Amino acid sequence: MPTSRRVVLAARPDGIPQARHFAVAEAEVPDLKEGEILVRNQFLSVEPAMRGWVSAVANYSQPVGIGAVMRSFASGEVVASRHPGFVPGEKVTGMFGWQELATVPASAVSRKVTETDLPLSASLGVLGLNGLTAYFALLDVGAPRPGDTVVVSTAAGSVGSAVGQIARLMGCRTVAIAGGPDKVRQCVEDFGYDAAIDYKAGEDLATALAAAAPRGVDVYFDNTSGPVSDTVLAQLAIGARVVLCGTASVPSWDPWPTGPRPERHLLVKRARMAGFIVFDYAARYGEALPRLASWIREGRLRYAEDILDGIEAAPDAIAGLYRGENRGKRLIRLHD
Repeated sequence: MPTSRRVVLAARPDGIPQARHFAVAEAEVPDLKEGEILVRNQFLSVEPAMRGWVSAVANYSQPVGIGAVMRSFASGEVVASRHPGFVPGEKVTGMFGWQELATVPASAVSRKVTETDLPLSASLGVLGLNGLTAYFALLDVGAPRPGDTVVVSTAAGSVGSAVGQIARLMGCRTVAIAGGPDKVRQCVEDFGYDAAIDYKAGEDLATALAAAAPRGVDVYFDNTSGPVSDTVLAQLAIGARVVLCGTASVPSWDPWPTGPRPERHLLVKRARMAGFIVFDYAARYGEALPRLASWIREGRLRYAEDILDGIEAAPDAIAGLYRGENRGKRLIRLHD
């Protein structure tokens, strides 16, 4: 019976999961049952949301169990199938976990990857959850209009970089907030932001934002929460829309953090704030993917990838995201 290396959750983290909370183990690959497929993973995804997936604090999904394979999206090739809808050789992406070989029910597959002219890795980033998040959260929740000013936090990340470019395609002015000169440069030079602010540079963020968005912020795409968002909310334009997509700056939800309140800003600016979870839009993924792929082929949507090699790199990969190490979508490559 073949064996496969996998990453399991060894201990429940309090806050951001570190390498010590995971272990790399080897296990036998079970025989396929009726309705299952065997996938040889080629790329494993690393998401900021994984922090919530392993947390004991209430989340939108059940926490990963101790000793269980770390939940993750992955892309790879079907090598065996006992399901009539899949044949060996097909490329698929889905919730396959941090493991080399995944025996999964067909329901774990998000989709077959048909963009054979584009890298398979893109199916986990700009043509995966990140691009889909940017697309639906901005267009459906943010509802940008031509001439709007769209401000994005963590703007150099895999979601933020796509948000800025899609906003420009919609005729908006875009302002990036990122940490460090390299990411600020990347936002402007690689992703086409009209302006970029380095929140780590020591300058007053409120002053810099007022200069970059003198008529106020029409759409704020919030990937961070925390002090950066407190500053942006104070400069909302009348009728602004705030998209809550992430809370990366909050170190822990136990105890529940406190801070400035948004209610007055929302009230006097007649603004609205809404949370976004991409899984709510699963029935519409087929609407967005062809459009995203077309923009990539036309050179109108660019993306960056931060690829780590080998499953041994997985345990520290989430912590690295929160340390700000990545320059684009973080992935773990298992096979050439």
